[in-house]
Amino acid sequence: MTNDEEPTQKSGSDIGEFIRTQRLAAEVSIRQLAERAGVSNPYLSQIERGLRRPSADVLGQIAKALRLSAEVLYVQAGILEERPESPVRDALIADTAINERQKRALLDIYESFRRENETALKENVP
Repeated sequence: MTNDEEPTQKSGSDIGEFIRTQRLAAEVSIRQLAERAGVSNPYLSQIERGLRRPSADVLGQIAKALRLSAEVLYVQAGILEERPESPVRDALIADTAINERQKRALLDIYESFRRENETALKENVP
């Protein structure tokens, strides 16, 4: 078993079930998704059944194959915390002209500006 293939711990959000639901909604077979994501069919099946926990890289590949934001899968898997809604964040995530690495960089910059402004506001409040 490699680091990418850790047994899952049962938690409130089952990433495997979420991936399966998204795959079925996209009307994609497990074989098609495995091929598009660059993972083996048995491995993807194990993920969907909750027998394996995918790495962030594999989640990114699955997200791309399903045309979802990797952030959605990262939140579902517990890798990232869910953030409050933001039209800027939503637009960045939905933008198909930039890749996941670029989206992550822009989201990190955006979040740092928000935190900086929030801190400045707190410091200036009497």
